[in-house]
Amino acid sequence: MPSRLSIPQDMAALRALCRDLPAADMAADAAMTRHDSQLTKPPGSLGRLEDLARWAGQWQRTDRPRAERVDIIVFAGNHGVTAQGVTPWPSDVTRQMVENFRTGGAAINQIARVAGARLRVVEVEDLRPTADFTHAPAMDEATFLRAIATGMRALQPGTDLLCVGEMGIGNTTPAAATCAALFGGGGARWAGRGTGLDAAGVRHKAAVIDRALAHHAGMRDPLEILRHVGGHELAAIFGAVLAARYRDVPVLVDGFICTAAVAPLGVMAPDGLAHTRLAHCSAEGGHAHLAAELGLNPLLELGLRLGEGSGAGLAVGLVRAAVACLCGMATFAQAQVSGRE
Repeated sequence: MPSRLSIPQDMAALRALCRDLPAADMAADAAMTRHDSQLTKPPGSLGRLEDLARWAGQWQRTDRPRAERVDIIVFAGNHGVTAQGVTPWPSDVTRQMVENFRTGGAAINQIARVAGARLRVVEVEDLRPTADFTHAPAMDEATFLRAIATGMRALQPGTDLLCVGEMGIGNTTPAAATCAALFGGGGARWAGRGTGLDAAGVRHKAAVIDRALAHHAGMRDPLEILRHVGGHELAAIFGAVLAARYRDVPVLVDGFICTAAVAPLGVMAPDGLAHTRLAHCSAEGGHAHLAAELGLNPLLELGLRLGEGSGAGLAVGLVRAAVACLCGMATFAQAQVSGRE
């Protein structure tokens, strides 16, 4: 890893990494803007694709961005709060789905194959559950930092574009609790149906979140919020996205859980999530609220609520198309097409 990025050994070191974030390469942006103005199309006619190509170049620090090596990393974890009845599914399903990913049977396997992306699954803390955060912090500091480090180490050299995804039975509850602690509104604003709750189940989930927030009252530090009411895989996602910022890798963020995982970085620094794009807006109840709080404009809106990195995988084609247009189109001079008078 670059010298500016080292695995944090304590919370103070992690906070320092989150404060001292590298900025975008605006010289590369200016060069891309000049080149784009010469391409055989009316200015701005490719809409958000033009912004997407420039975004990739800004964070790869080049005026000729790439989207060849795309990694989709699914971080998996289990949650002690499931003891409170916030999901109808047993925690064993997390491990069973991890095996399904590894044998190629899940939706994300098919999406990754179509996208031409490499799929990897990381079992955070060997799928040991967090503590039940209704009466204890989800993670002690050592475990939290270890999960952050797992995410940081998962990002491999040579990656052009990172997609983050997740798997964890019950993990919409820590995601919603993290959002409620960061942005307010209580459990009722952020609790959704997750993997199939009915209306009564959603009300119970909101009450569990409110009970947890009351137990951890007084939390203000976004990192402490993630430690107290988050989860192992959420912390690993945070670590991977933080490492990507330092290693010049743009990131596609998947749905509600992944967005909640990186929300503390967006709260800690005004441009903390500038190297990310929100791949899609999930059908999970709180995701649209969260995107609005963070000022994120999703690339897709398909009614997805699966997780696994599915929306991020689907958005890979948009980034590839954007980069291909910027780098592959002919200029007016090359094509001998008359320019605008």
